[in-house]
Amino acid sequence: MDIEKKDEQPLRSPVPTSAPSDPTRKLKRRRCIIICSSITAVILTIALVLLILGLTVFKAKKPVITVNSVALEDFDVSVNPIPIRVSLNLSLALGIAIKNPNKVSIKYRSSSATLRYRNKDVGDVPIPAGRLGSDDTENLNLTLTVFADRLVSDSEIYRDVLRGSLPFSTYTRIKAKVRVLFVHIRVTSTSTCDFDIDTQNRSVGNQTCHYKNKF
Repeated sequence: MDIEKKDEQPLRSPVPTSAPSDPTRKLKRRRCIIICSSITAVILTIALVLLILGLTVFKAKKPVITVNSVALEDFDVSVNPIPIRVSLNLSLALGIAIKNPNKVSIKYRSSSATLRYRNKDVGDVPIPAGRLGSDDTENLNLTLTVFADRLVSDSEIYRDVLRGSLPFSTYTRIKAKVRVLFVHIRVTSTSTCDFDIDTQNRSVGNQTCHYKNKF
């Protein structure tokens, strides 16, 4: 009896085949990348524009205090030889201007203008708090009155009266707050004016003013 033999071949594992790519998924991923890139570019552009504006157009500038005028409003002086005593009655009309050079409004706190005699405070007048619009200027008319009791004990006043010239000065300081974009910046401006009062002519002369600003 003949028995047929069949060749037995080893089983082979099936070769894995790569799944076909999904064109819809690739398209969605590409759109997501484009959208994210566009949003990032827009944000960076806005940030750059704001930075440029903050450093140029909206850059914080200090308010400027200008003394427009110093004039005698009331003046009376007399000397008593025995005992030596000087009687002084003095009121000054002080005209100042506060200018805001910024493109945004500013707020300034209440302060004062001070009258000084040889670096000693002898009078003051309050300056109320306020607000200034962009490129706006506010003019203030103030009256400074000497506190006579602060000059009685000063030995220099007797010699200055006899000499015919009294050296005075005014000092004004303004503290303001400027908002540039999302940042608040505090600035301070001061003005000092030196002048002499002629006791014979009852007039103000030799006026010299100095202005300072700082952040």
